[in-house]
Amino acid sequence: MEIEQEIEVSEPVSPTGQYLSTSILSLCIIGVLESEVPIDDSQTMALLKDVFLPINPRFSSVMVINKKGEKRWKKVEVRLKDHVKVPIFPAGKSRKFYDDCLDDYLSMIAMEELPQSQPLWEIHIIKYPTSEAEGNAIFKLHHSLGDGFSLMGALLSCLKRADNPAMPLTFPSVQLHNNKLEGKKNSICRSLLSFFSWGLHTISDFGSSIIKSSLVEDDKSPIRSGHPAVECLPVSVVTLSFSLHHIKQIRTKLGVTINDVITGTIFLATRLYMETVKQGSGKARTTSLVLLNTRMFGGYKSVQEMVKPDAEVPWGNHFAFMSVSIPKLSASDVKDPLQFVWKARKVIQRKRSSFAVFLTAKYLQLVRKFRGPEAVSKHLHGTLKNTSLGITNVIGPMEQMALANHPVKGLYFVVTGAPQSLMTGVLSYMGKLRVAALVEKDFIDPQNFKFHMQNAFDMIFKAAFGASPSPAN
Repeated sequence: MEIEQEIEVSEPVSPTGQYLSTSILSLCIIGVLESEVPIDDSQTMALLKDVFLPINPRFSSVMVINKKGEKRWKKVEVRLKDHVKVPIFPAGKSRKFYDDCLDDYLSMIAMEELPQSQPLWEIHIIKYPTSEAEGNAIFKLHHSLGDGFSLMGALLSCLKRADNPAMPLTFPSVQLHNNKLEGKKNSICRSLLSFFSWGLHTISDFGSSIIKSSLVEDDKSPIRSGHPAVECLPVSVVTLSFSLHHIKQIRTKLGVTINDVITGTIFLATRLYMETVKQGSGKARTTSLVLLNTRMFGGYKSVQEMVKPDAEVPWGNHFAFMSVSIPKLSASDVKDPLQFVWKARKVIQRKRSSFAVFLTAKYLQLVRKFRGPEAVSKHLHGTLKNTSLGITNVIGPMEQMALANHPVKGLYFVVTGAPQSLMTGVLSYMGKLRVAALVEKDFIDPQNFKFHMQNAFDMIFKAAFGASPSPAN
């Protein structure tokens, strides 16, 4: 990383941005836009210069260290041609051939580090038709630039509604969860028993969070290889779409949330896959890290609003890890798969009701103050390495988007650089929920995992309604 001698540089790198960009831990977000038509990239440079770069100064900045040893963002001249890649594959092949090319290409860029000498983003344009699209635009952005919420807001600044560009995009209603102290006080006043329960849960969750980063690790299993530096090994990406209408039907029937339904589905699918690969592993000690958005207010805002100093929905990285034990698979769960939704809901609600996320954030602040950001990165790396699965989700628009007159058929994302064999990204778009799984290649069978994802959802839907879901449109 460049050592900056000048005093005048732009904004400081946020604490979380520093944690996610060290020699120990470096996370990136890869988003894939599937085009409904063949890609014409003649407008790429103009769009990047006139639309993308002005969104946020960080897209035109590099991370530097000043004389005080502080990391800051420094504005630089952007050489756009260094950020745009257009790979060449053999011509005239089948869509299945290009499916494999895309998977290999995603694996390659997932393993590559973004050059620190230039702004931390790249765009890769795949002009070959795959089974899902006529072409793919791949965005790779370093996590230090912002979280999925911020980067989705940036993406939406570049895209318009395909049916009517003058109309705004709309989103499913959402209530972002947060831990409000006022709610805790009300709980204390209502019941002394609840106070003691909350206190015990907070202590337990906070203690297990600290221990998980250094002392206790999950069992090795069909979804956790435990290979050294697993984040540097080749990966595969597999995706699956669920009807948002079907998920809402289950939500209403069970009186739960959409997140409860999809988390329960992922948990059940994971256990079914594990048990199929190795009998008895459905009961292995297996933990998931669920990423929580810690913003206090729901709904996307314009980028101009997010970058204001007093923004209610601020730009940046505003998330926390919540460690959730994946329920063990029993014979009764196979007969009544709804139990996985109930179990997922129960443990996540209990975790949310504790104050452990707040205490963990304060603990990391103290570690950074006395030991530096590298020590915090080591803590986060240890937490990821000792768990088995990551789950993160982002809300997308209900209407079809278009990028430079290219209708976007589909959209999905994954997080790379985490020392885990399995990471999932969930994104809603056009009435569908797309689940993308980033798996360690030659260790987890992506198609087998995808099969169990579909099977788990079908089992849950059938248990709720007595019949399998109708095919999604």
